[in-house]
Amino acid sequence: MARQLEFYTPLAYGALMLTIIESPLFTKLWPDYWTEEERAEFAAFLAATPEAGDVVPGSGGCRKIRWSRSGAGKRAGVRVIYTTRLKSGALVLLVIYAKSALENIPAHLLKQIAQEMGNAD
Repeated sequence: MARQLEFYTPLAYGALMLTIIESPLFTKLWPDYWTEEERAEFAAFLAATPEAGDVVPGSGGCRKIRWSRSGAGKRAGVRVIYTTRLKSGALVLLVIYAKSALENIPAHLLKQIAQEMGNAD
C-alpha cells in the first residue's frame, strides 16, 4: 500500500521582519530619550510588528506609537512617528518626542517629512 506524502512547511508564513531606517532627525533626537539598549528593543519590536502604531489621519500613512522610557511609563514616555515601505521591506523612523514637550505633530508636517525621506511605497 502506497503512502501519500504530505507537503507542508510549518514556518512558511512566519513573521515579516523589516529593515529599520532612521531619518537624520530621529538619529539626532533618540539619544535624548533612550539608551542604546532601549533603542534596540524598540527597533526589534517594531520590525516584528510594523502595524503596532496608529495611523495618523491625513499624514499619508505615517503611524504614531507610544513607548515607555527609563523611569516613566507609556503615558509619560515618548512618541515615535514612523512610516512603512512594505514593498521594499523597510520601516522608516521619522521623529521621536516626549509627550510632555508636544502632544501631536500636525498631519501635514508628518506627510512632508515622510515625502522628504522618499516614502514611495
